[in-house]
Amino acid sequence: MATPTSSLISSNPDVLGGTPVFRGTRVPVQTLIEYLEGGQTIDDFLEGFPTVTREQVIAFLEEAKTRMLTVAS
Repeated sequence: MATPTSSLISSNPDVLGGTPVFRGTRVPVQTLIEYLEGGQTIDDFLEGFPTVTREQVIAFLEEAKTRMLTVAS
């Protein structure tokens, strides 16, 4: 059974050497994290990477939040 993250992120040795990317794109998930760490907004990220949808970003952040809360409890 696919996990929520597996439907959001893919990792393939033929795409950016296996770097985890948003499924269906060549945009590394790490890039979103770096944008947010740098104080940029989700809108800034989406403007720079139009192949990623807002829904993908929100779903990724929700999954990350759920995992962090699970680890913390």
